[in-house]
Amino acid sequence: MRRSDASIPLPLRPENQVTERDHVAEVLSKVPAVTLGFWIIKILATTLGETGGDSVTMTWLGETTAQPVANGYLIGTAIFGVLLVGLVWAQIQARRFNPWLYWATIVASTTCGTTLADFADRSLGIGYPGGSILLLACVLGSLFAWYRTVGTVDVNTVTSPREETFYWITITFSQTLGTALGDWIADAGLGYSGGALVFGAGLAVLAVLYFTTRFSHVLLFWAAFILTRPLGATVGDFLDKPVAKGGLEMSRPIASLVLAVAIIILIVVIPQRPGSHPGQAEAAV
Repeated sequence: MRRSDASIPLPLRPENQVTERDHVAEVLSKVPAVTLGFWIIKILATTLGETGGDSVTMTWLGETTAQPVANGYLIGTAIFGVLLVGLVWAQIQARRFNPWLYWATIVASTTCGTTLADFADRSLGIGYPGGSILLLACVLGSLFAWYRTVGTVDVNTVTSPREETFYWITITFSQTLGTALGDWIADAGLGYSGGALVFGAGLAVLAVLYFTTRFSHVLLFWAAFILTRPLGATVGDFLDKPVAKGGLEMSRPIASLVLAVAIIILIVVIPQRPGSHPGQAEAAV
């Protein structure tokens, strides 16, 4: 008697195969979708990084006052560096995308970038041009090492702690480079508002290239990611620097608090979803 096809047992997938694919899907989903909302929050986060970093090194440690704390920039970098390392570790250990953790890590990277850039520019005595060149070399070196190790620097292919480590190292260097560039352009004679217009125009050009050409979206992403940092730096300096230097002379801690509240509101209001990544759909099969 012929058995019914329904009685024939179907082959089962190995349990470890399911676990591995599920894990890949979870890791991939930790990077947010790159949308207009992403860039708005990113610019605010970089501005917060400028005012927040200056609040510690300049206002509280008094690095630019008559009685500064010795090595204020180095102390500020150490404080934010420890915070950044802890958040990056938590981000890598997390099993899925958490917008609060992700944006907290971004803010920590941009704040650490502010104090690190000030340390390189001022405490090391190499000035804004020297600091910018040094930090550009760090960004390019990180991207090169990432590409040589993985074969791509596309953020949509971050699939393991190794790639995510490269991701956060590159982001931190790019945040630091952006701070140095912002200070360099502002001090070159354009002022903080002029610098903001220059970097804003640069971002507009990148947006046109993105939507109207076939230029590499990976390169455009990293160029935009770097340029949003000096834009935030010049806006942040415009808010808290003295009126005599072209700023509004707002309290740095108050400006930081206002920016932090604005970011929190936007995270709540703007839908936060993980990015769409190659292989994510098949990993969930």
